[in-house]
Amino acid sequence: MNYEITGKTRLLALIGSPVGHSGSPQMYNYSFQKLGIDCVYVAFDVGKEDVPRALDAMRLFQMRGGNVTMPDKTSAAACMDALSPAAEMIGAVNTIVNDDGRLTGYITDGEGFVLNLESNGIAVKDSSITVAGAGGAATAIQVQCALSGARHITILKRKNATYHKALENAEMIRKAVPSCDVTVEDLESLDAVRAAAAKSDIFVNATNVGMKPNDGESVIRDRSVFRPGLIVADAVYNPLRTRLLTEAEESGCTAIDGRGMLLWQGAAAFRLFTGLEMPVSEVKARFFS
Repeated sequence: MNYEITGKTRLLALIGSPVGHSGSPQMYNYSFQKLGIDCVYVAFDVGKEDVPRALDAMRLFQMRGGNVTMPDKTSAAACMDALSPAAEMIGAVNTIVNDDGRLTGYITDGEGFVLNLESNGIAVKDSSITVAGAGGAATAIQVQCALSGARHITILKRKNATYHKALENAEMIRKAVPSCDVTVEDLESLDAVRAAAAKSDIFVNATNVGMKPNDGESVIRDRSVFRPGLIVADAVYNPLRTRLLTEAEESGCTAIDGRGMLLWQGAAAFRLFTGLEMPVSEVKARFFS
């Protein structure tokens, strides 16, 4: 595949720290070349204290936009000219689109989760969902599921120093999406977890429990929580088959791994950058198999 950078080539970039491990440049550049789009995507290591200067450079160099990873998502949101509904609710962005110097921030993490479910034939609209966690990924999933028409969301969170975050998320969603009923329960209470899962169509682990090097762990301590027909999704993608998903599948559940969420959040950002659909099948086969 031949590709030449010209004087008209538009630049996009990932900012965050560290970024050397990111697969985003390969994924986006492959997609640009595949569709004949005259853009190039690179990665810049930018600490959160330098985010305002980086975004000034985005305007100055007339970059098309880019992505934001940790620890820059909140700082970037504060520098936007406009925010999508989800980004405004969460107060963080992972995607920026530059329209003639006007920067609009989006958060596609939750959209990637929903799109991944849809690609597996699973609808969020009118469903009851349980989400374990209240961090960045969990919040994005909770907000997008509410915006996508979920009927009920149960947030499971351990009663530790950050338990208030789950309560804040619930109140935020209730105010923004009154049609979505939201409750908060203690993740350490087996009775609460069992009751939440029993009334849910979809159970989501959006914590880092089960991620390497702690891949022998699971947020579900008792397999009786699982039942045939329950959809169990994990935001963790390393390892691909977590203990949660393995035990869920063995119990008759439909198991959805975290790799698809990563792919589809990139596809959502690609659409914002270009107005076109990412060649998802080719990208999945090349970078996610």
